[in-house]
Amino acid sequence: MKNTKVKKMKKFISKKKGFVLLFSVVLSSIILSIALGVTNIALKEINFSTSGVKSNEAFYAADTGIECALYYDLLPDVPDIGQDINETVFGFFKDPTLVTKCGGVPVDLNYGPLADDPTGPWNFSLPNLGMAGQACAIVTVTKDPTPPTTNMISQGYNTGWDTVECGSTFSDPKRTERVIEVNY
Repeated sequence: MKNTKVKKMKKFISKKKGFVLLFSVVLSSIILSIALGVTNIALKEINFSTSGVKSNEAFYAADTGIECALYYDLLPDVPDIGQDINETVFGFFKDPTLVTKCGGVPVDLNYGPLADDPTGPWNFSLPNLGMAGQACAIVTVTKDPTPPTTNMISQGYNTGWDTVECGSTFSDPKRTERVIEVNY
């Protein structure tokens, strides 16, 4: 009789021996799905936090460009502090031979307009901006004599460490642009 019970038990157990393997595969799949979901959320959070840094870099580059343009446009024709007393700093269309500096970068404020056209546009770029020196700005200044108005547009980018790359339209999906426009 013992033999019969043992045979029935073995038969019962042999029918159930694949259950543990199936259970472990299902449990592993559930744990893997949860881990992948958490990883996906974490990566999105990292991308979101770095986009804030990139946005700040682009905005501050645009702000630097607009501040430089405003400074030289509203500056009276006076000798510059730190330069020889005989050298005078002029704003846009006041001295076509003058090359000024913004943030230590030489900027030709008279690039763009014809020699006899006081309306512009004047275009200049400021490379090597930002914390890592890889941000840049492109500034355009236009003047209208009637009524006397000035329009300044500064486009800041988080990448574009030199003048050529700043103005290029290369397709970097992580490149951020911020624009500041001033009218007066």
